[in-house]
Amino acid sequence: MTIHALLFDVGGVLLRTEDLSGRRKWEARFGLGDWELADTVFNNPVSNAAAIGQATEIDAWEWVRRHFDLTAEELTALQQDFWSGDRFDFPLIQWVAEKRGRYRTGILSNAWGGARKFLTSHPPIVAAFEELVISAEEGLRKPDPEIYERALRRLGVSAAEAVFVDDVQENVEAARRVGMTAIHFHPALDVPREMARLGVA
Repeated sequence: MTIHALLFDVGGVLLRTEDLSGRRKWEARFGLGDWELADTVFNNPVSNAAAIGQATEIDAWEWVRRHFDLTAEELTALQQDFWSGDRFDFPLIQWVAEKRGRYRTGILSNAWGGARKFLTSHPPIVAAFEELVISAEEGLRKPDPEIYERALRRLGVSAAEAVFVDDVQENVEAARRVGMTAIHFHPALDVPREMARLGVA
């Protein structure tokens, strides 16, 4: 079937941590290994609740503060360093923007409640994507099949008409089970070339 919609994850795909120095500093302080800080921030009970709208971003960071026994000032410094290395893939986002109109375009992200405000504060994101489906607003997250179905309904397409790009294999496999074509992203992947192989022009 012809592709009519392009759907993207955010963290790890459109937005990636390119400079790890800020996080490495805190990992060294806490005696953690590479990527363990991010795992602690994103994969704790409060963060998981925030990802489905049952806690706030403030709650999630307060858990982190208590976990590492930080002062409020130290937490602020940690937050600044934690996000400091993140970079949008603007060439990829621009490529999506150029396809908008010929294809429906959307984001499907497991994210805390502040994600929409953050994403829509960046004009290139607004220009590229028609629909933002965010787990905290939906009350469920990938790989739950229902959140994929909701994204498809918002875009007005069938599963067979959509391509989904995500960096987490579990989420890619879940999209395929729903009936979507899914691409497992890694930083060296040429997404436009992969899309071209699927007939996206």
